Amino acid sequence: MAAAETRRLLEQLMGEQSMSGSDQRAPQLKIDDPKVCRSYLVGNCPHDLFTNTKQDFGPCPKAHNEALKQEYQAASEQDKERWGFEFDYLRDMQKYVSDCDRRIEGAQRRLEKTPEEIRQTNVYLSQINELSKSIEAGLHEIQIMGEEGMVNMAVQEMYKVQVKQTEKAEAERNLRNLSDTGGPSGHQKLQVCDVCGAYLSRLDNDRRLADHFYGKMHLGYAQMRKSYEELQKNLKGRPPPSRDTYNSYGHDDMNGNRGAGSWGGYGAPRGGRRGGRGRGRW
Repeated sequence: MAAAETRRLLEQLMGEQSMSGSDQRAPQLKIDDPKVCRSYLVGNCPHDLFTNTKQDFGPCPKAHNEALKQEYQAASEQDKERWGFEFDYLRDMQKYVSDCDRRIEGAQRRLEKTPEEIRQTNVYLSQINELSKSIEAGLHEIQIMGEEGMVNMAVQEMYKVQVKQTEKAEAERNLRNLSDTGGPSGHQKLQVCDVCGAYLSRLDNDRRLADHFYGKMHLGYAQMRKSYEELQKNLKGRPPPSRDTYNSYGHDDMNGNRGAGSWGGYGAPRGGRRGGRGRGRW
C-alpha cells in the first residue's frame, strides 16, 4: 500500500492531530461536530467506495471516527431524528448519483448516430415502406389475374414482385448494417452501463463482463443507488430538522464547500432520468 494511502487511513482512524507529532492532545470530536462525516456515520462515505478507481474522489475532508459511528448506531431513533444526519447522507448521495446520471447521458449521446447516418436510415426506411406497399399491390394483382385466367400477365407481374422483394431484402440488410456499425464507436457495438456509466461491448465474453459487474466502481455505484432509494423511502413524509439546527451542524459538499443552510432538493436526482428504470444488466 502506498505511503499516502496508509497515512490517509491512519488519519481517519486516529485523527489528523495524532499524526502531527504534537504532544498536545486534540479535543475529542463530538458526534454533532461539523468536522465529522455524516455519510460515514449513517452508512458509507462516497469517498471510501471508489478508492483506486477512475472515480476516486480522494480522501474525505471530514473525519471518519469508528467510535462515533458506533455511538450513532447505538443511539435512539429520537436522537437520530433530532440530529437529522440521514438527510445529510441522502443529500450527499444525491450529488454523486446525479453526477453519474449526467455522465451516463453524455456517454449515450456520444454513441448516437451522426446526421448523415440518420439521413441514410430514413432513406432505407422509406424504401422499405414503398417496396412493401408495391409488393402487396403486386400480389393482389397476381391473384386477380389468376382468377381471370390471365396466366402470362400473372407470370410477368410475379417477376416484378420478385425483383421488388430482392430490393426490399437488400434495403433491410443495409439498414441492419447501419444500425450495427452506426455512431462513432458503433463498430465496437458499445453500450453504456446504466449503473456506473462505463462503456461495455456486446462482444465481450462472460469473463470480461463479470470483471466489470464485480468491479469496485460498478459495485460502489450499485450500492450507493440502492442505499439512496431505500433511504429516500424511509425518509418520505419525515420533516428534516429545523433550519437553525442544520446551520449549526453545517456540512461540506463533495467539493468541500459549506452548504447554504437549506434542505431543499433532497428528492430524486436532477432530471429524473432514472424514474422507473430497473437495475438492468447494462
